[in-house]
Formats: sequence, structure tokens, C-alpha cells
Amino acid sequence: MATRKLKRIGFGPGISERLNRTKLITCQDFLSKGRLELLKLLGLSDRTIKEMILTVSRAVCPQPSTALELKQSSSFFPTSLPQLDQVLHGGLPSSTITEIAGPSGCGKTQFCIMLSVLATLPKNMGGLEGGVIYIDTEAAFTARRLVEIAMHRYPDLYSAQTSIEHLTSNVHVYLEATCSSLFKRLQSLEEDIIQNNICLIVLDSVASLVRKEFDNQTGRNLTERSNLLAKEASLLKYLAESFAIPVVVTNQITTRFGTPQTTIGQATDSVSLDGDGGYVTAALGNTWSHCVNTRLIVQYLEGPFRQVLVAKSPVSPFAAFVYTIDSKGIVLKDDGADHYDGTDPGLQHIRVRTDMPHLATANSMS
Repeated sequence: MATRKLKRIGFGPGISERLNRTKLITCQDFLSKGRLELLKLLGLSDRTIKEMILTVSRAVCPQPSTALELKQSSSFFPTSLPQLDQVLHGGLPSSTITEIAGPSGCGKTQFCIMLSVLATLPKNMGGLEGGVIYIDTEAAFTARRLVEIAMHRYPDLYSAQTSIEHLTSNVHVYLEATCSSLFKRLQSLEEDIIQNNICLIVLDSVASLVRKEFDNQTGRNLTERSNLLAKEASLLKYLAESFAIPVVVTNQITTRFGTPQTTIGQATDSVSLDGDGGYVTAALGNTWSHCVNTRLIVQYLEGPFRQVLVAKSPVSPFAAFVYTIDSKGIVLKDDGADHYDGTDPGLQHIRVRTDMPHLATANSMS
């Protein structure tokens, strides 16, 4: 990966000092320079420069693996939701990006906070026994809710103040308000991961900032937005693969026009903005949907009930689960999994809730 820090390559102290002095921080910084330019900048012999170029080039090239090696190294992060974990063959896959997409108030942040609690648990309790990096772009994270979920989900473990302090000190929250600050944060996470024994990265949400800063009606802005999202996905994939940790991102929803796909639990009472075939799906389009390895879609049902759909997974069939949200976080009903005929995850129809009866009536007549 081109953004890998040069100090992780293993050069000696003398060479590392020269690299820092000349502001050559990442592999990309180094490899973007010509050999003659590196000679002048670093003041080293041509032979040494050639060896360094070869070493850095090998470090950024993906190494081939056999299917057996991948099978032996694969691991999963249990969500503490047994039915969902069973369908996902053990939980959220490590070394990959899992997305949770859905409307506001449906439990995306609650899911992420619950996962943050789980990640800090000891391994003999199904946790990862490490720290969490929680990047919050919507100011939605609250330490109070983190503690509440922990105390109600694991009352015996978190009955003591020392346990709560251990939990809260292992969840590292970063508030990012602009696309540029978020991108810089992602570029600098390697050191934080190593220093704080990070075992889970949460980005809540990936859509918030780009939708504020980019006008999707302008072709140029749309291209710039797609390029930025691709770079962010590349960084997240690199971190997930390099450190063998799960990355979880949340995504918002958007309205499209055309013929929606109807799936389990999705009747014709979703919101249509003009009663003429509008339907709701995950934001950021098809290009982004291909950047995530697993997509979970959360949507509204009747009353307090909500539904999580496994809309994209390399190991799971299309499956749906009903859940509620309480003091423990996400709680699945004991009904098991329903299976449905899925569609392109970038076009999956999402059911939302509306308190505007005339919109629901107009949609039911369309």
C-alpha cells in the first residue's frame, strides 16, 4: 500500500532520520521521486538508493496467498447476536470493510457503539481484547450510551468502576468535521493502531461529510466525490488487511426514481417523494457499494421493530432478522433468519418511516 509509513519498512536509524528530514514519510512519497532526486535529497550512494527503492517497492506490492493460507488466517468478530453470527459464519469478517446502511434513527450508531463495547471484551468472552478507534462525523457518539450498553449487556463484568474506566479508556473517539480532516485522520491511523492495540475501526458515517461538501448535481463534483471515496476506501482496506482487524462504516440513504425491488418486510408503504416511483436505497451509489465487502441494511418495520438485512456478503445468503433497540443495544427476536430474493446491493430498496400520512397514502396509490 502506497500510504504505508516508511518507518515501518525497517530502515536503520540513520536512514530513517534522513527520510524524516526530507519529509519522505510514506512509500508513495519515496517512490514518486526519481533515483537522481533521491540521491540529492538523501545524500546516499547510488547502490544504497537502488536497494531502498527495491525494498520499498516490495513492501507495497501485495503478496500472493494460497487458499489454504487464507482459510487458516481468516477470523471473525462476533456481534453477540447468535442468529446473525451464524449466517455470517462467525460474525463480521476481519481484514475487510463492513457497512451498516439505513435511515436515521434505525440503530446504525447504536450498533457501532455496541460493537465498540464488544471489541474491548476479553477473548474468552467473544471480544477482541483491544482498543477501538471511533471516527465520528455526525457528533452522534456518547460515552454515556457506551457505558449504558456495557452495564446492561454485561452487568457482572461492568459492575465495578475500574471495569468501566478500562472500557472508556480503550475507545478512542475522533470528531471530524470536514472531508480533508477525515482523510488526514485516516492517513495517520497506523501509529494509533500500533500504540493503542487497536482491534476495531468504526467510521460513523462515511456519507455525512461528502454529502455536505459535494453537490451531486454537478458532474465535476460527482467525480471528485467518487475519487475521494475511493481513496478513503483504499486506506480503510489497507488498514484492515495490514492489521487483520474489522472495519465498520455507516452509510445514509438516498431517494432514487424508477421501479424498486420489493423484498421481505418491504411493502408498498415506504416514502415516495412525489408518488411516482421514488424509492429509498443506500447512499453514495454503486461505485461505493463495490468498495465494501459486507453490507448490512437496517430498516423500519411496524411499531418498535426494525429489520437488518444481509444484503451483501461473500459467505452468507440474503437473510433478514427482526430486532429492537433497548438498554442493551441491538436485541434480535428469537424468530431465526428469513431468507429473501436479493438484488444488487447498490439498488436494494430500504423501508423508512414517515409521520406524514399523505405521503404514505400517495405512495400506496402509485
